Amino acid sequence: MKNFVKHILLFIVMVIAVPRADAAYLLIPMDETQSNHLKAYGIAYWVLERDVEISWLLNYRGGSYLIPYHDSFERECRLRNVSFSVIADVQAQSILNEIADPGVNMDEMKLQKVPRLAVYAPKNILPWDDAVTLVLTYAEIPFDIIYDDEVLDGLLPTYDWLHMHHEDFTGQYGKFWARYRNYPWYQEDVKEQEATARRHGYSKVSQLKLAVAKKIRDFVAGGGYLFAMCSAPDSFDIALAAEGLDICDVMFDGDAIRPGDPSHLNYDNCLAFTDFTVSTNPQEYEVSDIDVTNRRPKSINENNDFFLLFDFSAKWDPVPTMLTQNHEKMIKGFMGQTTAFDKSLVKPTVVVLGDNAAFEEDRYIHGDFGNGFWTFFGGHDPEDYQHLVGDPPTELDMHPNSPGYRLILNNVLFPAAKKKKQKT
Repeated sequence: MKNFVKHILLFIVMVIAVPRADAAYLLIPMDETQSNHLKAYGIAYWVLERDVEISWLLNYRGGSYLIPYHDSFERECRLRNVSFSVIADVQAQSILNEIADPGVNMDEMKLQKVPRLAVYAPKNILPWDDAVTLVLTYAEIPFDIIYDDEVLDGLLPTYDWLHMHHEDFTGQYGKFWARYRNYPWYQEDVKEQEATARRHGYSKVSQLKLAVAKKIRDFVAGGGYLFAMCSAPDSFDIALAAEGLDICDVMFDGDAIRPGDPSHLNYDNCLAFTDFTVSTNPQEYEVSDIDVTNRRPKSINENNDFFLLFDFSAKWDPVPTMLTQNHEKMIKGFMGQTTAFDKSLVKPTVVVLGDNAAFEEDRYIHGDFGNGFWTFFGGHDPEDYQHLVGDPPTELDMHPNSPGYRLILNNVLFPAAKKKKQKT
């Protein structure tokens, strides 16, 4: 009897251990049926870490993932509450045949490598969070924190992808002087940045930040991928345009603005913007007229603020198609120090991924530079409409299907893709 029970138990173990014969693939849907869109990106990254190629099915059910079946992948999906279907080889091939049809706007994009991710952020504690670090942590996607020292010491080329968020590359400390100059966190930030500038041989923080901005630009030119949000996109371009000029007032860099300098910007140095005017008023919480925050109609509010994602040809324009994968096309807007970009100040060569045409606002833009790519996204936190200094971080467990946060994660997976030549 004991031997019989032993053999039965052994048989059960073997059945459980052996992969299902009909289970050729895992299909992770990214349409409205997905229980946790954000953690699904984490699953994709986790699978790539195991040297397994993934098919990103562009425009198929919201940008779904097709993954070779393994019981550990299925188990990980269950642990993270990510919806999936186990399908046979014949079913997977049927989906791929449907996608390959020249008459449908879909395509298969192979994800082949694990992108090495870095987030540009200060080591000292500041009273705001970063939506990208929040969602990377929530999705369980690993990343390194680097800042000025690491950039200037030449570490950027060891990464594939860099994110910048609430940063001021003009050397004006975010224009927080008027409201927060007596706050300990502001004073500490000034102290830390001035010390870093001296450590690298610069007399001004604006000079330090320009050197950092040029290193980041070189990183992109060399084949890196840059993703920036909030105040980083416009202040980055402004710093590059102001090379050799003084646009910072005495409370920021110890001397007055040189007469005429703010009007001699070199827009050729910029990645995304042109013909803008810098704000030299230290009392104004704004660095230029690129941002539309202070000029938006008073009728715009949380209930009616939206932007539309553009449609692109998956087979002909795979890059913008990847960046706009979503289960929704109309995305609710959200504010930031830089909320959106004035359409008239965006270079004509830039690809607009999402905008509010009625208000002449570009919200989500993309371009290439040298051998690399960049994407700029207006606003601070996709699920906190008016995120203020000192507000608590967003609880992403409350927003597992956030369309706005999905756009961030599209950018994270983009460097993993086997690049196809863009045809338009």
